[in-house]
Amino acid sequence: MTEQDKAVGLRARLVAAGVELLALEGVHALTLREIARQAGVSHGAPRRYFATHAELLAAIAGHGFGELATALGLDAPGSAGTSASASAAAARQRLDGLARGYLAFAAEQPGMFELMFRHDVLEGSGAELRRTSLPLFEAVTRLVAAIRPPAGAGHGDGAGDGDGPPPTVVAAALWANLHGLAQLRAWGSLRLATGGDSVEPLLRATLDAHLGRVAG
Repeated sequence: MTEQDKAVGLRARLVAAGVELLALEGVHALTLREIARQAGVSHGAPRRYFATHAELLAAIAGHGFGELATALGLDAPGSAGTSASASAAAARQRLDGLARGYLAFAAEQPGMFELMFRHDVLEGSGAELRRTSLPLFEAVTRLVAAIRPPAGAGHGDGAGDGDGPPPTVVAAALWANLHGLAQLRAWGSLRLATGGDSVEPLLRATLDAHLGRVAG
């Protein structure tokens, strides 16, 4: 095994240790010393393979984005149903599924979900994290564009009238709303507001508010 192979192996080992630690104890536990201990290496080892603490955290978050993409069926190029040329009905159905998958991931992996969007601790982590995270948002934006075409864009099935904000803005607003639902549910705040545990009525209202109500 070459030194480069060893370095790659140890980097992966540190990331895997961070993922495990995150699941067990949450974001607050991800110190360099604790990650090294979990990986079974010296406390100085992470600094030899990751220039900064944020770079290591970004690698762990990148693993999470990969898992989220897989869970949402977006981990392969040309994933079905994410094309801006899809019919509005097909795009809406796909986006409904993505929204539910996003909320499910947040509930199943709360520690990872928190880290992935903690740009205050990931700041300065470089282009690699953007490479893994932006395609998810771009897929949502394409689906929004199929449902609500931007001004001047034609649409074969007549969906949308081209009015309103551009797809990137609608997608960002929808994402912020979904993320808020996930976080408030995790904190137990939704139960206080709605008197129940089901997020489904709020999810339907969120999707309808941003994308329009489904006929019938």
